Amino acid sequence: MSTALPEWFYPGPPGGWTADMLDHLPPDAPPHVELIDGSLVMMSPQTAFHMLMLRLLEQSLKPTHELVVAREMAITLGLRQRPEPDILLVKRSAFTNKVTTFKPEDVHLVVEVVSDESRDRDRTTKPIKYSNAGIKHFWRVEEEEDLQPVVYTFELEPAVKAYVPTGVHRKNLQTFIGFDVDIDLDLKQVIG
Repeated sequence: MSTALPEWFYPGPPGGWTADMLDHLPPDAPPHVELIDGSLVMMSPQTAFHMLMLRLLEQSLKPTHELVVAREMAITLGLRQRPEPDILLVKRSAFTNKVTTFKPEDVHLVVEVVSDESRDRDRTTKPIKYSNAGIKHFWRVEEEEDLQPVVYTFELEPAVKAYVPTGVHRKNLQTFIGFDVDIDLDLKQVIG
């Protein structure tokens, strides 16, 4: 079975899609749409693993007096780049009720939970875009064969604007991102 794309989607606006256009998509647009290299990317339905991992991270990353946790919010990285990470830590001063996208300089951490359809974007495309934008910390979460999460952590090496690995975490995520992080990665605690 195939589903026809809505008229507004194809061929798209003259000159292509830009980051500011995502705030003006029609009401029938999917709720989560990213802009990568000027192309709209529709999010696939999330798995239970994805949902539980987001819940765990959102509950476990404690806001500070400077940073707050945001979930599934966009970052405008350029004219044709507006990805939507799964979890972000952003400056409290940038977090307002009307905000629909953050500036990269306001983002301290981005987290991507990998799904089958997003694997290449989450492993390659997005980390390069985040590091080029100067976002200091990046985590990638994947589901292993034993159905448990593994978290790969990275920190920006500012001289080359590239991420360097800081750890591979199973069962427990302990790292430093300007403050200590210690997260039990057992998803059973958030099934509730």
